[in-house]
Amino acid sequence: MRTLARGGVSQLLVTLFEKIIPQKYLKRYELYIYSAGINFLAAEYLVISFLMGLIFALVVSFLGNTLYSVVAFIGGFIGMAFIYPYWRISKRIEDMEKNLPDAFFYLASSLRAGISFSEALEELTTAKFGALTDEFKRTVAEIKKGRPTVDALRAFALRNKKSPVIYRSMMIIIEALERGAPMSDVLVSVGNDVREVLRIKQERKASTGMQAMFFIITSGFVGPLILGIVTKVMESMSGAGTGVHLPVESMTNVLMAFVVAQALVSGLGIGVIREGSYNAGLKYAALLVAMGSIVFKGAALINIGF
Repeated sequence: MRTLARGGVSQLLVTLFEKIIPQKYLKRYELYIYSAGINFLAAEYLVISFLMGLIFALVVSFLGNTLYSVVAFIGGFIGMAFIYPYWRISKRIEDMEKNLPDAFFYLASSLRAGISFSEALEELTTAKFGALTDEFKRTVAEIKKGRPTVDALRAFALRNKKSPVIYRSMMIIIEALERGAPMSDVLVSVGNDVREVLRIKQERKASTGMQAMFFIITSGFVGPLILGIVTKVMESMSGAGTGVHLPVESMTNVLMAFVVAQALVSGLGIGVIREGSYNAGLKYAALLVAMGSIVFKGAALINIGF
């Protein structure tokens, strides 16, 4: 596991985080980032996220808006600490689910060749199934250290519990293994079921593509663009020469908050529509917040002739 260079400000911040945050939450967070393939201690990665948020805040503050710099700090910290690991976990699970049926069929063909289940698992570690191969390598390593095959497979399922497809499939295989069922037939059956589930999920994403695109265009581009132009209109209408004094800065902040809120809600909505989960919408929400903020600020800064 990688660690930050010890000494100086970084070590001071790591120690501070370890003292402030209870150990049970640090352990949970460490498991979370470990599942994402991030090889840092929990407190160290939180310090990295804190520094990333601070960099974002300084960049935005350099542009001259203190309120936005606070928002940038919060967004940068949350994005680095939680959204980025969640995105990595999602990509990893998606890759594993895609390769799961082929891995089961590979196992079944090995069993039909007359080798034992443990030997078939070991042979599977030489195949190329992406992140799934790494998980099976870990399982085989545990078996070689003396852990029962069923317990090692159950640990495999628990490590990937965020994926109902992987978890349920592995639990079925574990139950079949415990009851002495013909494993080659079970593996083929489960592999076909997984393939069908993935096909249905893919069809759902394809059939909801237009709705998702509507949310992305309205919340990420059209809406922020219109509101950014509105702030430019208000700025042109307000001033000593016009005799009208509008709270342009306050209204700009309110409209910016509306853009962010709309992006968050739309992102969560896309997650529910496409994948049936609010958690799945976090990645869409982060994308829309970034996209909407850039479009809004760009429209508010560009001189469009008012």
